[in-house]
Formats: sequence, structure tokens, C-alpha cells
Amino acid sequence: MLKPRWRLILAAVLCMLAPCLALAEDAPHAGFAGSASCTQCHAAEATAWAGSDHAWALKTPDAASVLGDFNDASFTSKGVTTRFTSKDGKYFVTTEGADGKPQTFEVLYTVGHRPLQQYLVATEKGRLQVLDLAWDVTGKKWFHLYPDQDAPPGDGLHWTGSYKNWQARCATCHQTGFDKAYDLPSRTYKSHWAELTVGCEACHGPGQPHNDWAKTRQGTDPYAALPMGPGHQAQEIDVCGPCHSRREAFSQVQPPAGAPFHDNYGLALLTPDLYFPDGQQKDEVFILGSFLQSKMKSKGVTCSNCHEPHGGGLVAEGNAVCTQCHSVAGNAQFPSLRKADYDTPEHHHHKQGSAAAQCVSCHMPERSYMLIDPRRDHFFRRPDPMQSKAAGAPDVCTGCHAGKTAEWAAGQIALWKPAGDTSWQDRSAIIAFDGGDHSDKTIADLTRYVLDTEHPAVVRATGVTALGSVGTLSAAAAGQLVKDDDPMVRAAATGALRQIGVQDRLALLMPLLTDPSRSVRQRAAVEIAGAGVAMLPAGIDANYRQGLADFTAARMANADTPEAQVAMGGLALSRRQWDAAQEAFATAVEMDPQMASGWLVLAQLAEARGNPQAAEDALSSGLAASPRNADIMLARGDMAARQQKYDEALGWYRRAQAAEPQRADVWVASAIGYALKGDRTAAAAAAERARGLAPGIVLPQELEQFLAQPQ
Repeated sequence: MLKPRWRLILAAVLCMLAPCLALAEDAPHAGFAGSASCTQCHAAEATAWAGSDHAWALKTPDAASVLGDFNDASFTSKGVTTRFTSKDGKYFVTTEGADGKPQTFEVLYTVGHRPLQQYLVATEKGRLQVLDLAWDVTGKKWFHLYPDQDAPPGDGLHWTGSYKNWQARCATCHQTGFDKAYDLPSRTYKSHWAELTVGCEACHGPGQPHNDWAKTRQGTDPYAALPMGPGHQAQEIDVCGPCHSRREAFSQVQPPAGAPFHDNYGLALLTPDLYFPDGQQKDEVFILGSFLQSKMKSKGVTCSNCHEPHGGGLVAEGNAVCTQCHSVAGNAQFPSLRKADYDTPEHHHHKQGSAAAQCVSCHMPERSYMLIDPRRDHFFRRPDPMQSKAAGAPDVCTGCHAGKTAEWAAGQIALWKPAGDTSWQDRSAIIAFDGGDHSDKTIADLTRYVLDTEHPAVVRATGVTALGSVGTLSAAAAGQLVKDDDPMVRAAATGALRQIGVQDRLALLMPLLTDPSRSVRQRAAVEIAGAGVAMLPAGIDANYRQGLADFTAARMANADTPEAQVAMGGLALSRRQWDAAQEAFATAVEMDPQMASGWLVLAQLAEARGNPQAAEDALSSGLAASPRNADIMLARGDMAARQQKYDEALGWYRRAQAAEPQRADVWVASAIGYALKGDRTAAAAAAERARGLAPGIVLPQELEQFLAQPQ
């Protein structure tokens, strides 16, 4: 449910130029009628929904909804003892507060019901926070969700911090008609909603117009405008995708059900922090990004082909979910599907009826999140042990056959299925590029991949972003990509044009200011701003201004998150709006003091504006929050070097080495420091250590020249 800290490095920052105690339930919401109004006509669906995960997404606490032990139970973790108590029908948690002292909080809401349940409490300024301690429903015990995480009070990842805020991170997918109503100047929430949990109208839209139509049956049913079910993939992605994905919302107000995804959200691409290079899920990505990579998606399969939408369960038991299509009879809806008997040992090569013989065991491997919550990967990939090995990713074969190698597994598969085709899921170019191979061949391979529209758009967009990050996307390829049919690819292409001359870049970007997708229009406008353009021709300038306004509004919708503040600060930097940049990055580090990149930018801004003391203060504050952060130490050393305080600079570089001795760049910094002092022997030793850690590293030209001088 909660997303981890987005620890942006400075380069990523610049690339982004790219007193109420509870939520107010009685705020008016036009057109919403509530799920109770649906039960008279839709009793079966209502009964199925009542026991679903959606119905349990958020509840008020009572004897039926609270599953955890609040009978004066206690749990100790990281030296903090938390007590769970109840009195007069209310539930309380006594634990470490934001100031590090014990504090008692009343539980206002329960979250979920299987395999775990979490609890929400109010802190201040309308803020709801989700506790790090959860109840294991099956094991019937309390446990810490992040046992390996060191997050003391004041850290953004402490349960009272910005990353555990309910309204910013979770609420819109756990409630119906949610409006965050966050006010940045006062840091206050006045959030409200149409219905407490995920009700009927979260997926079908406001129900009153439908109810009015049902009374007379005259005219057209408003719900007919949003057909769902098998055969309606695009609509179901727009309805289900916003919550079952890792994405950024463009509004504080939950968009209407079925609103176009890319007009209202920015989908996270397959970045190394979220996915393995072969496309497997890594972090908690909530399905959509995996499904978009699948052959099933390309053939028109949609959510309700496999999932009963009201109860949330599967449409059949076990392998029968898959054999409704993958069978001798096939399925007329998918005529290209090969008809064959798949639920046999001849296909799966495991004991019939065993866990290994389940389709999902090989094609939808599980990965656990929140420690005890296993989620199946919706890539539906064929096992490919050698590609998984190359990607450093889990392999379903050797995951079960402990002690066996990827080579052994690949050999077995080749014996069983000599004609097996895995080319559709090939990620070799991306794996090589992500691994640091930026050779001409790899760049050519990846370019061919992203230009091939037969490949999944989300993978192509990821590849475009990778090529753009190192300036290797050709102008010819860029010209094709900005006209691609998929908005993810077009949006990614806007940020991959920076190595192209300004005039040619503008010629490619300006048509995107009227793109059908708001996500593309925003990105195009930001890239034009980053190119240093103050004003465009009269007929285009209004579109440019609107694109910037949309980008700003989308970031401000998430103004309660440090990553949105970083994005706003990045835009301000590109437009040379120094005060606005200062304010945004200062707000970011206020929300997350451990965001080193924010302190680094604040220091750079202060030094560039002639205030070295403020720069030093920013770095000192960053180091106080993250005492072992090598990036801040390097920046502190660089500042000393610019002031010709070489001994002081070397002292900071040595601290960086001690903090992260395996980083080649800290040794390069030391080599430069020694060179500035004229110590060729020490500089050469440090440079050699850097080369040992990163054999392909390119040293600064001035350092190479210094080292080449005769003794």
C-alpha cells in the first residue's frame, strides 16, 4: 500500500524538468448515491461485494471489523514497545510518536482483512497516518512491516512521516469519490469522500443518474456509456488500472470511474527500483505494469476474463481459470490461440494435481510484499532461466529445484519444448543496457526494439527513457517515436530529445502540445521550458502555457509529497526561477530530511547565488539527517576544494571513502584532491583504486593530464 522513499540523485532531479481529527464524511458529492442504493436491484452483486477486499478496504472500527488483538496486547520492535488496548467500544494504540515519546492514539479506521490488517490514526492538521505494526490475520500476531528499516522519529519513513501519510499515498484507492483537499501553505488536510470504502460507484461512477433512469427506464442508461466485461479491455484498464498500478495522480480529486488513464495518471515505467530488467515484478507495483507487458494483453484479455469483479475472486478454481481458454476447445473470443490440452504432464512435466502442476506456479510466480502478502506476477511469461540469470532476477525453475543451475533448467526446457518461442518476451537489449553496456551494438539493438511496435508499449517507453538518459537516441528514431500510437512512448520520447539541437527539438515537441493525452502535453511543455524557450509563436504559445499549467497542477495535486516538490523545483530551475526552486526543495527536505538530493540542490543554489555560508549550512543539515551519506560528503569536499582548502577537501573525501568504499567516484574525488595539492603518487593510487572498482571508468581530462606528467 505504501510506496518507499524516492531517493533522487541530483541528475534525476534535473531530468524531471520532467485541525480536523478525521475525514469529513458528510461533504456533498454530486451524483453519488452510495452502495446501499444498489442492493435492491443488484442483490447478488452486493452480497458478493460485501465480503470482498474492496468492501474491506477501509472500515470504521468495531467488534466485527477489528481483527487484531486489542486486549491489552503489546509488541516490542526496535526498542519500542507498543500497546494495543480497547475501552468503551473504542480502540487505542500507545506507541512512539513524532517526538520520540510514547503517545496514545485512537484507531479511526481499519485497513484490509487478509492476509493482514492495518490501522489508521490521526496525528495533527487532519493528517491520517498508517501504523508500521500490522496484524497477521492467519498467524494471529502483531508484526512490524519493515523490520530491517531504520527510521527514527523525524525520518520520512517513520510511521509519522510523509511516506506513511494515508491521504498522500493510499486513500484514493481505498475510498470512493475521495478528495484529498490538502492546503500546502498551512500543511493541512480537510479530506472528504462520497463513501468510506471502495463501493459500487468507485468502479461504475456516480449512481444517482443511473438510479433515476432505473425508476422510469426512459432514455439511455448513463452506465451504458461505460461498458465493462470481457471484450472491453480498454475500459477495464481505465477502471481497474488507476488503483492496480504504480502511478502518479494528476488531481487531488479522484477522477470519475473510467476516465482515460493517461489523462489522469502517469504510469511508472519498468525502472530498476520497481522491476527486474527481464520485466518481472520487483517492488510493489500492483499488477498493471506487469500485465501491459504480457501477450495476454496484446490479444485482448482483460481483468474480468479471470476475475469476478464484485467478489474479487477468480472465475474458476485452479487451472480451470486458464483452461477456459488454453484447452482443446479454445475460446472463440481469442481465435489465434493454439488449441491443445495444457493441463497434462505432457505440457507441464510435473505430477498431475501437484502445486508444481498449477499453471500459475510457472507462469505467474509469487513475490511477497508487506512480508506476508504474496502477489502473483501478471506478466504471464514463459520460464526463461538464462534470461532471468542475465537479469539477476528470480527464476521459477531453480527457485523450486534448489541446487540446480539456470543452465540445467534451460536444458530441461529445451528437451521438453524444442520449438518453444520466447522471443516475444526477449529483453536482452534492455538487460545489456541496464547492465552498463552502452556499446554501438547494444544501442542499435535497443533502438530497433523501441521502434518495433509489436513490442509492448510500456517496455518500449522504458527503453526510450534509457536511451535518452545517456543521449544515445538518434534524431531519426526520435522523429518516429513522438508520433507513436501509444501515449507512454510519446511521453517518454519528449525527455529523450535533449541531445538534439534546440530548433530540431522544438520542431518535434511543438506538435505534442496538442496531443490527445494530457500526460504527453505536460511532458512536451516541460521539455520546451527546459530548452530555455520563453515564448513560442502566438498560435502555439497558448498551448505551451496550458501544458505548463497542467504540469504544475498535477504536481501541486501531490504537493504533500517530497517527490512532487522535487519536480516543481526542477521545473523552476529550468526556468531560472531561483526563489521558487529554493522554496520547493526546502519543502521537499522539510518533508523528508533524508532526501540528500534536496540538500545538494539547496547547497548548489546558495553557492551560485553568492551565499557560501548558506550552502555549507544546507550540507550540514543534510549530513545531520543522513550522517553516512557519501554524496553530501563529496559535495562538502568539492566546496572546500573550490575555496582552495585542499586539506579540508581531502578530509571530506576520506570520510566518503569510509562511508562507501566500493564507490569508484569517491576515489576519483580523492585523486582530484591529491592532484590539486600536487601529490602525483597519492593521486595515482586513488585513481588506480577507482579503475579497480569500475574498469571502464573515464577520469576527468585534467586529472589524466596531471597523472601523465613525468615524475
